[in-house]
Amino acid sequence: MTWSEMQPLLSQACWDTFYMVGWSTVIAIVGGLPLGVLLVLTDRGGLLQNLAANKVIGQVVNIARSLPFIILMVALMNFTRTITGTTIGREAAIVPLAIGAIPFFARLVETAVREVDGGLVEAVQAMGGNTWTIVRKVLVPESLPSLIASTTTTIVALIGYSAMAGTVGAGGLGDIAIRYGYQRFETELMWITVAILAVVISLIQFAGDYAARSLHRRGGSSGPAPRLRLLKAKEPAAADISKVA
Repeated sequence: MTWSEMQPLLSQACWDTFYMVGWSTVIAIVGGLPLGVLLVLTDRGGLLQNLAANKVIGQVVNIARSLPFIILMVALMNFTRTITGTTIGREAAIVPLAIGAIPFFARLVETAVREVDGGLVEAVQAMGGNTWTIVRKVLVPESLPSLIASTTTTIVALIGYSAMAGTVGAGGLGDIAIRYGYQRFETELMWITVAILAVVISLIQFAGDYAARSLHRRGGSSGPAPRLRLLKAKEPAAADISKVA
């Protein structure tokens, strides 16, 4: 197979892979971020301590994470057909990719949020901050460098999952490697596909690590901002009291 024949195949495969991974990442973040934060909040000593709920959520996450992706795709075929109307193609692959990534990302979020300084949470509580304020202005902003690193890890894992999805007709680089590289003995095309995947993963990892380090050097995205904002909100009231006195 000549390069002129390979190029359109590789271009379409790259686009399909980016499409699947992009949408799956968005869904994983939307579903996994609140789930991971909830695991922290409902744990022992958490702001919303509920050990029964925490154990149920934790077990669901653990079971979902324990399933090999290839088995998850097969188990979700009926659900995928209900959602997308088909079990083949990039749209169909997004369903198992996203469902498999949500519990994976949730555990990473849980680990990242637990690293937030408990003293900062207590200080904001003492200033009258409620649970939503603490989550929005402390837990998420202060753990942002770790959350970016977690997102990078999830994207890299999803690229690997998308290659496996290619074995069941999902399209993308994995599909090219199987159909042409393996079944049609186009070894050169298979190795080009492997090289593209390696380069893409390296670039994504570099970008994620750079963003996480940049935020970490600045002390997170917010630094002491949560305390300062709440303190500033209190200052006018204190000034008014002094005037009355």
